[in-house]
Amino acid sequence: MRTTAARTVAPGIDRLGDDVVNFYLVRHRDGLVLVDAGLPRHLDHLRAHLSSTGHHLSDISAVLLTHSHPDHTGLVTALHRAGAEIHVHQEDAATLLDGPRSSMRHAKPERSMAPYLLRRPAALGTPLRMALLGGFTAPRFAHARPFGGDTAFDSLPGRPTALSLPGHTPGSVAYAFPEEGAVFTGDALVTHDGITGHRGPATVCRAFTSDSAAALASLDRLAALDHPLTLPGHGEPLTRSAAAAAREAREYGAT
Repeated sequence: MRTTAARTVAPGIDRLGDDVVNFYLVRHRDGLVLVDAGLPRHLDHLRAHLSSTGHHLSDISAVLLTHSHPDHTGLVTALHRAGAEIHVHQEDAATLLDGPRSSMRHAKPERSMAPYLLRRPAALGTPLRMALLGGFTAPRFAHARPFGGDTAFDSLPGRPTALSLPGHTPGSVAYAFPEEGAVFTGDALVTHDGITGHRGPATVCRAFTSDSAAALASLDRLAALDHPLTLPGHGEPLTRSAAAAAREAREYGAT
């Protein structure tokens, strides 16, 4: 899994991570916010990017987690120690408390990996490479700030709003930053599924989704947003509205 150079995807928004996992830095005039927290071995990548822009880890005021799978939460301990508040939906908070190896227990997938591997053996590369970047080694985390339902974070830079989108996990959410015109969809909507190989707006396959019917229904909520930039947890950003992306993902259906 290759760590890639941070890329500015819109004024004030940088995409970090690697060729499989995305997380994002929002550089608002009132401060820095991270959406999702990558994998443990992304820490040097994040520090180097912050340094290149004259910032430090301690300048990040908050981390907004779209859900609690380990490829989105790997840096929460380091960021909390540096002073950031860690926010997660209350339905996903238990995974952080119990550690990354508990994620499949708290959000049990609908299907085994076996049928996907039979069709596409290369699919095994995605979880293996995540493991190499420390995906299952992060410590338990007991300092998250859980929230419930749709929540407005008026005190945070950019005044983001969380939109509850259960399905991928019970506590999956998207975050809308109205000033930036951006919606961060996490894994409620992705543009690349490393297991099936599909590219384009879709929900994550059933091998990593706890309730595919709920995930598809949540796309209808996402389709109510008209923000022009859609930023997924996996795959390339979309310079079209979350509404358009959600409709396309709904048509593609569950896999």
